Amino acid sequence: MSKGKKILEIKDLKRDFIMGSETVHALRGISFDVDAGEFVTIMGSSGSGKTTLLNILGCLDKPSIGNYFLDGVDVKQLSRDELAMLRNHKIGFVFQSYNLLPRTTALENVELPLLYNKEIGSAERRERAVHALEAVKLADRFDHTPSQLSGGQQQRVAIARALVNEPVMILADEATGNLDSRTSYEIMALMQELNTTQGKTIVFVTHEPDIAMFSSRTIQLRDGMVQKDSRNENIRKAKEVLAGLPVTDDY
Repeated sequence: MSKGKKILEIKDLKRDFIMGSETVHALRGISFDVDAGEFVTIMGSSGSGKTTLLNILGCLDKPSIGNYFLDGVDVKQLSRDELAMLRNHKIGFVFQSYNLLPRTTALENVELPLLYNKEIGSAERRERAVHALEAVKLADRFDHTPSQLSGGQQQRVAIARALVNEPVMILADEATGNLDSRTSYEIMALMQELNTTQGKTIVFVTHEPDIAMFSSRTIQLRDGMVQKDSRNENIRKAKEVLAGLPVTDDY
């Protein structure tokens, strides 16, 4: 992927919702780009427009006004089926609640997004899922169901599932929100590794300032607008933070 290629292009994005007789202006004209290989956090308190923006970035919703290009594709022009196809091929989702199927092994959970891709046979599907789980350091947990895994391990399975389609962007929604500090830093160390060694473009939505410090850029939302868009001059290395934590017996 060529350096400087834009993965996201957002121009004057507005999203209004009709609530009874009132119109709620959730997004009030947001513009920013994200280049290939960037690690961006989007921050904002409740009511800032963070969730609405996330839904548009994830092709789950469309803007009322404005343009959104994902990897050069004009999202606003797409039908529902085309949106679903774009979502499945271009975006890897990671959620706060993991969203794993409870009675299904880690390997089968990771294979799931590939079931919708008719060009991929069962052997390649398995091979890709194995590779994705190895990438998140879970090579010894293929046959475990979510109930046999810790919260951090479940989130790693979710990240492997997000990687398996080789998307142009990983879109994470409060992906450390249900985890303790140590496990949060482990997940951020993994995200940093995916970003630096594999060049993955990551857009990470969070309300935690300490988590944002692990990214290279932070976009702060307030009242449906970009309040601040700043480069992080002192990126924290999650592995170093982990190394400085007291050792516990927890796995």
